[in-house]
Amino acid sequence: MVELVSFDNTRNYEDFRKQIPLKIQPLFDSIREYCLSLGENAVEDIRMHRIVFGKSMTFRWFADVAPQENSVIIKIQRDRKESPKTLQVDIDQDLTSLKKDLKDAFETIR
Repeated sequence: MVELVSFDNTRNYEDFRKQIPLKIQPLFDSIREYCLSLGENAVEDIRMHRIVFGKSMTFRWFADVAPQENSVIIKIQRDRKESPKTLQVDIDQDLTSLKKDLKDAFETIR
């Protein structure tokens, strides 16, 4: 089972989800579920306007996911020494490449 961790205990995902445009919610939910499915040590930090996904309690982040009006902006980081890769994902876009990048980043970070 995936353990969810939020460093700001005042917000949960359901509260955060209310601020996401309705047409983006299914896409955002799908990306979130995929990030959390990458391993038992996948954690999320729900922030004011985005969710950051990390690995374990040391919280080395691998994905920073922010909803937009018609898309989702994702920053993917494999290593602290590299600049994050920024992607814009549209509603009907195929997620195969994104999932590959997320999995690679999750498996690469220590």
